[in-house]
Amino acid sequence: MTGALIGKKLGMTSIYRDNGEHIPCTVVVAGPCPVVQTKTTENDGYNSLQLGFEEVPERKANKPMKGHFAKAGIKPVRYLKEFRNLKLEVKAGDTLKVDQFQSGDIVKIIGTSKGHGFQGVVKRHHFGGVGMTTHGQSDRVRAPGSIGSSSYPSRVFKGLKMAGRMGGVRASVRNLKIVDVIPEQNIILIKGSIPGYKNSLLQIVKQ
Repeated sequence: MTGALIGKKLGMTSIYRDNGEHIPCTVVVAGPCPVVQTKTTENDGYNSLQLGFEEVPERKANKPMKGHFAKAGIKPVRYLKEFRNLKLEVKAGDTLKVDQFQSGDIVKIIGTSKGHGFQGVVKRHHFGGVGMTTHGQSDRVRAPGSIGSSSYPSRVFKGLKMAGRMGGVRASVRNLKIVDVIPEQNIILIKGSIPGYKNSLLQIVKQ
């Protein structure tokens, strides 16, 4: 991995190529991200970079974190994320910006998917619904049906698709293409959709 940033999803838009091709894009504001800490195999057992995002007033950082930021010589930030095995020659106090990406790069986006609350099997797992609406069963169309428990195995197998909490989990999408980069505004346009809602936090890693 030769590049990484922390950003926020702003929403979606569309752009048109000179040949009239329509491309749906997600707009992401990414960086600038100060390097807060570098970890090495010798000292920590693995290689990684800890990046920060979104400056905050010093009063919003507690005493341990103030010392952590002061050691790197940067101002306090709201978010910290760690990226392993980045092949970047940087040190604590340096700043990473969107200019490390360019149009045509392939990236992986890590975010939190939209939460949908408690949902049934039709919406959560795309069941078709079971049972007939005859013989008084008009309320069984969206029911999950039998879950297979009888005298054997007398229990429900782990992992069975049932109703439950949907979304709101860590999600990664690979092989997304960068359509354009606007360094003046710290904006990246990424082809297609990405996990999360507007203003949700994202990790962008060059593949």
